[in-house]
Amino acid sequence: MSLILRTIDAHTAGEPLRLVTGGWPAPEGATMLERRAWAREHQDYLRKILMFEPRGHADMYGALLTEPERADSDVGVLFMHNEGYSTMCGHGIVAVTTIAFERSLVTHADGRRTLVFDTPAGQIRARAHMDGPRVTQVSFINVPSFVLAAGLSVRVGNRDVRVDVAFGGAFYAVVDAESVGLAVVRERLGDLKAVGMAIAREVERVMTVVHPLEPGLTCVYGTIFTGPPTVADAHLRNVTVFADHEVDRSPCGAGTCAVLAVLDAMSLTDDNVPFVHESIIGTTFTARVLSRTTVGAYAAIVPELTGAASITGEHTFIVEPGDVVPEGFRL
Repeated sequence: MSLILRTIDAHTAGEPLRLVTGGWPAPEGATMLERRAWAREHQDYLRKILMFEPRGHADMYGALLTEPERADSDVGVLFMHNEGYSTMCGHGIVAVTTIAFERSLVTHADGRRTLVFDTPAGQIRARAHMDGPRVTQVSFINVPSFVLAAGLSVRVGNRDVRVDVAFGGAFYAVVDAESVGLAVVRERLGDLKAVGMAIAREVERVMTVVHPLEPGLTCVYGTIFTGPPTVADAHLRNVTVFADHEVDRSPCGAGTCAVLAVLDAMSLTDDNVPFVHESIIGTTFTARVLSRTTVGAYAAIVPELTGAASITGEHTFIVEPGDVVPEGFRL
């Protein structure tokens, strides 16, 4: 019997999102972290089918909706990529919210255009900006974001590199691209990928990266290289290298919140001026500090991020008996 998986695909500022709408049984667990672990152990073949070639590609990104974890949430969401399952994804929240309202996957009796998500990183509140049936933008309030380590020195090749380790739903190593002799341009993408992975692993070698309140949130998810902007009104240009050498085409939603936390800790933010973050392909997200709080002993911000997504297709994927590469492959 053939295995059939159905999806609706979209992109947010250029970054793909493949939302599973059928064929993937609900992962078990009381919390999103437990469901994430259960999916990793028992359903990883489904992730590989949808993320890997020939149905996906090395930089594909996916999402799966679940029952909510909290009584005041609407839905749970797990995000996936070429290496496994992430704890939070900003571009994914924008895309899933867009798909949910444009395809009526979620409806509210009172007609509200908000979705409250449970993610492994915590609760996310999203709001769809509508123009008729079309979602023109999505804004979401992220989990508290903070700097875990500022100005950490790591050795990469023959350089001592200064890194800010920050949390925006996942942990990132934030680096000035010029400090490693690189520019945030497509022509240097191979070098950015290699150096980004080396930085992430070196940070994990020299310090323990773990959320102060949630021990299940660990490890450096990716490296964010920042540089001068190239589009009008943007404040920084960036590229995020995450998972296993995967490259975010968007400005990275959770990563933008981490960068905003770094800038706020350096007193470089203006509450009256939204932060505009540019991607390596020239698309942008806008973020602002809604409020300030603490996470354990760390000063933190509560950020709101705004971006736009577009649906690109609706798909029925089939794995036939006798398929020589049933779980796909990566090159």
